[in-house]
Amino acid sequence: MKVVALRAFDSEPEVTEVDVPQPTAGEVRVRVHAASVNGFDLSVAKGMLQGAMEHRFPVVLGKDFAGVVDAVGEGVEDYAVGDRVFGVVTKNFLGDGSFGEYVTVPTAVGIAKLPESVEFTQAAGLGLAGTAAVDAIDAAQISEGATVLVVGATGGVGQQALQLAARAGATVIATAHTEKETEQVVALGAAHAVDYTGDVVAQVREIAPDGVDVVLHFAGAPDAVVPMVKAGGAFVSTMLMSPADVPVEGVRVVAIYANPAPETLERIARNQAEQHTTVTVQHVYDLAQTPDAFGHFTAGTLGKIIISIA
Repeated sequence: MKVVALRAFDSEPEVTEVDVPQPTAGEVRVRVHAASVNGFDLSVAKGMLQGAMEHRFPVVLGKDFAGVVDAVGEGVEDYAVGDRVFGVVTKNFLGDGSFGEYVTVPTAVGIAKLPESVEFTQAAGLGLAGTAAVDAIDAAQISEGATVLVVGATGGVGQQALQLAARAGATVIATAHTEKETEQVVALGAAHAVDYTGDVVAQVREIAPDGVDVVLHFAGAPDAVVPMVKAGGAFVSTMLMSPADVPVEGVRVVAIYANPAPETLERIARNQAEQHTTVTVQHVYDLAQTPDAFGHFTAGTLGKIIISIA
């Protein structure tokens, strides 16, 4: 089968051929129709996880996937051939990625069934971003009427979190820069947009002089925006190793580690199917164009970069 893989730590990602994987006990094999690019993929491609995770070369890149189950392993009862699915490859080693025609995944975590109304290109952008956003929203405990600042609002996680915060009844302030970015975050539910290339604190103070109830932090340095949180508020971030990274009194600090549990993925899929959220697909690349997709991602995105696997 065709995949995008690394042959060694010092190699560049390339389209190559590997054997079609076989599902082991507790796994299903998915015929991948679409995948999406995440920062994690670029880190693996650059060799930044050498020593941190086991690499089984050739390392097929990719975490997010959407497709159809085409084989089931021993003991699998909750999935059948033909099921539409999506999720995140969650194995404890690097090697079996989603940038290929097939991928095997355990059914215990990282996979859920996909409603017929959700397209594969949309679902491919939901796994990691949707999970991180839902986990962040849950941790933030947003109440109706709260003021929420979303930092990194134009990315995949930020866009999902922005929509969920607005749906919870919050007044959302979103970071953006270009006119297109501003139009996008407002269309997704932001009441205000602030330019992340300027003085974000000063701009937010003009909108909320007393500060905000919650900061959802998905991009940039945390120190610059922590002062925006009111006493008793929450600072929720996917960019922290632990709450101790942001020593601040009177503010609840939460570090988010996205966990794509089946129930979380099912919730994300329902949100999408019921149009509570949407995925902004900025561009779709073919598998052979994955290096171009990486370059696009590095230059900045407005939503998700999708890899289509015919």
